[in-house]
Amino acid sequence: MPAAIEATDLTKTFKTFDRRPGLLGSLRDIVDRKYRELTAVQGVSLAIQPGEVIGYIGPNGAGKSTTIKMLTGIMTPTRGSVRVNGFDPHRDRARYVRTVGAVFGQRSQLWWDLAVGESFELLRHLYDVPLEDFQRRLARFDQVLSLGEFLRTPVRKLSLGQRMKADLAASLLHNPPVLFLDEPTVGVDVVTKSRLRQFLIDLNREENTTILLTTHDMQDIEALCRRVVVIDHGKIMHDGDLAALKERYGASSTMQLTMKSPIDLAGVIDLPREGVIWKQTSPLQLEATIAASTDTPALLQRCFATLPVADVAIAETTIDEVVKSLYGGRSG
Repeated sequence: MPAAIEATDLTKTFKTFDRRPGLLGSLRDIVDRKYRELTAVQGVSLAIQPGEVIGYIGPNGAGKSTTIKMLTGIMTPTRGSVRVNGFDPHRDRARYVRTVGAVFGQRSQLWWDLAVGESFELLRHLYDVPLEDFQRRLARFDQVLSLGEFLRTPVRKLSLGQRMKADLAASLLHNPPVLFLDEPTVGVDVVTKSRLRQFLIDLNREENTTILLTTHDMQDIEALCRRVVVIDHGKIMHDGDLAALKERYGASSTMQLTMKSPIDLAGVIDLPREGVIWKQTSPLQLEATIAASTDTPALLQRCFATLPVADVAIAETTIDEVVKSLYGGRSG
């Protein structure tokens, strides 16, 4: 089966004006400008199969949005090739745009002074969507996203959450097989985020829609994505499933043990020590910091055989901790 999205050696370089400081420098810039090249994306290769939901994550300035803009045809790559749904986004633009949808959290595709419903009608004509299909899809979106509350409201008067719902519906009116989402839940309240996530899960399950998602909200990633691609300084650092990312870069997990009777950790000599750091927090409680490579089930068996355990709780590594570890302190 051909890939829904395929990028090979995708590279984008910008030429930026290197401004000299001071008045004298400004005068020199008039007659002798100096430029330098900035590589935003460097040698990115991706193959995304139909129906996959991919999280594309990285710190600010890593190259996420630049990649999305090249995949959607907004930007032309400096080097490399892109095929989405069998089209080159830059050479086959008229046909290509009918096969994809895109939501950019910071920018709306709707007409600012028109009511939301009027924008939808314009998009229906632009994409040649049959009226029956349009009405059926709009009814479905209304059922999940409560569009009826603001269909007659001008886009400029929408709240951020309402605008994100409207933009998502607008991007899907023509039933595209591929959907690009760039920070779709930025600034949106918790309830709206939850509804948007469930809507995307249902969309992927029912329509087999391929989704490429960039976000700083790691809960979006955990809720929607099995496969994660991590980019930093324009290069891919990891491409694999979420569990593999946690295993490769994850911080230690934590295990809390509650005892039936008081114990003294110093007097317990049979506890496993390799890959485990023990700490006693009270006479009835122990805390173990467990390295990712440790066999946790085997550790639990030893604990139950050695200690009077009444209860156990394990806090797994969160995706937020993984990303902090992966970025090495860079801002996400």
